[in-house]
This record gives sequence, structure tokens and C-alpha cells, in this order.
Amino acid sequence: MTRFSDIAAFEAALSALPVADTAARSAATARQSRLTKPPGSLGRLEDIAVFIAGWHGVERPRIERGRAVVFAGNHGVAARGVSAFPAAVTVQMVANFTAGGAAINALADSAGLTLAVVPLDLDRPTADFTRGPAMSEDECLAALNAGAAAVGDADLLVLGEMGIANSTAAAALCAASFGGTGADWVGPGTGVDANGVARKVETVDAALARHAKHLRGAFEILRRVGGREIAAIAGAIVAARHAEVPVILDGFIGTSAIAPLARDAPAITEHCLAGHCSAEPGHRRLLERLRLRPLLALDMRLGEGSGAALAAHIVRAALATHDGMATFAEAGVSGG
Repeated sequence: MTRFSDIAAFEAALSALPVADTAARSAATARQSRLTKPPGSLGRLEDIAVFIAGWHGVERPRIERGRAVVFAGNHGVAARGVSAFPAAVTVQMVANFTAGGAAINALADSAGLTLAVVPLDLDRPTADFTRGPAMSEDECLAALNAGAAAVGDADLLVLGEMGIANSTAAAALCAASFGGTGADWVGPGTGVDANGVARKVETVDAALARHAKHLRGAFEILRRVGGREIAAIAGAIVAARHAEVPVILDGFIGTSAIAPLARDAPAITEHCLAGHCSAEPGHRRLLERLRLRPLLALDMRLGEGSGAALAAHIVRAALATHDGMATFAEAGVSGG
């Protein structure tokens, strides 16, 4: 299991990323050419099957231990009026996840995914990042390790989040990683009005000005303008890469966790699928910057890993056709 003993260990893990098994990818590609269909006729389903084959290291992969993980954290910046809901909702929704009553519970179950919920110091919100770093170095490292520990023995990982005000943190992470102002990345999140959006823009711009001299590496960006649950997703993404576990990213907030990583190590996206493009306006721009093409676009904006869990159905369908179809030779069909 990957563990980051210190900042240097995290940076070393990010700089030495394993690559997909090229032999398995080639074998899977060859199998696709032998299946009873015109070449390329299943479109992206064929690409997904080859993608999973490369990370599983086998020609005919299967998902047997698919896992969804929802990380939850509270944000001090919520006190600035950047969310339509109070911070207490984070704790209440964690209770709802645990009781099985949320959308992610239903969607994970329908996609054959086990679900874990990881609350991160909900009684201790991060600091208001317009006044100083959101987290200390130790707090950020602990969040990264909480994410890494959640990977376990999964063979497909869906990552979700819950945290009132975390769309503001996500916008700040994107701006800090790829440039721009608050106005370039901020959206309505859970449904704030025009005044709420303006407060979010002002908050992000204030954070960027406060930390401008320090936003020079993935770890510092995460700890200064991120949140515990977002840092945990980042830790899970890096740990999953070292375990060669493919990841399905969710919406704007979940995907923002990879932005600082990709700034330092663009190859970090190679084991990731974008589950969907959410209705949050910054998400499309972020996916384009990461060169990730979403599997779905259903105007969702819930978070929780909901869009990624839905996309897991597509992954299963891709593997079902890849593994279950007959070859031309097996079916006695001409043209193979």
C-alpha cells in the first residue's frame, strides 16, 4: 500500500508514475479486431476495454472489486457565504450516506460497487484560505494518506466528495494550477444566486493574491487553497496509480483534485477516466485542460461520486462486450 511518510515521499510518488502494460493493451487491441463486428463499430467501448486491459495487465479484464469512496470535509471558507447550505449539512449528509439514503448509495449499488465513506475531521474545518493556508503541512499529509489508504484492493476506483463550500476550493485549485481568475472558474455550485457567485469570485481572487508567492507545487497548492476531502482524492489518485488501479473521476470538485497533480506531472491523468461533464461551468474547461473526454454529459451537479458511479456502468458494458463476444473464428462468421 502506498503511504506518504513526508512531503518528499509524496513528491517522489508523483514524479515516478507506473505506466500501463503495453503487452496487455496490444493483446486487447488484437482481440477487438477479431470480435464479430466491424472494426471500431463499438466506438469508445473498445477504447475503454483496451484502457482497462492495460492497467489490469491482462487481455480480458473484469471488474470484481469495484469500489466507490466518498471523502467528506468541512471548509472554514464557508463562513464567507459562498454556499447555499450551512456547513452542518456535511455532517448530516455523511449520516445519510452511512444510512444508505443518498444518491451515491443507489448509484453505487446499481453499478456493483462497494461504497466507503471517509469523514475527515468534520469537527475541525480547514482554515479560511483568504487569511492563510487551508491546512498545515501535517494536516494535508494526513488527508493525502487517508485517500491512499482507501484504495485497498480495488480493481476500479470511483472517487466522490462531500463538503459545503468545496466548489469554491475547487475553483481556487484550478486557478492556482492552470491560471486565470476566480471569474474564470467559479460557478453556482449548489445553487447560489448572482450575489453568491460574486462572493465566491471575490473569495477565490483573495486566496490567489494571499498565496501567490507559494503556489509552486502540487502539495503547496493542495494545502493552501484545497480541503481535506479534495486532498484525500488526490492521495487516492496517486496511490491508485502505483497500484495500477484505474480511476473514474467525478465532477468539478472531484476533478479539481487532480489539477495540481497534473500541473506537476501531466501523465497522472493516464490511468483516469472522466466519468461525466457536470453542469458546473468550470468543469468543461478543466476537462479540456486535462485532455480528458467525459463518458457522459447529463447536466448532473450533485457530486458524491454520482456521475462517476453512473459511468461505471459504461465501463462494465465495455468489458462485457470485450470478454463476452465471440470472435469471427469462434462464430464461424466470415470477415475476421
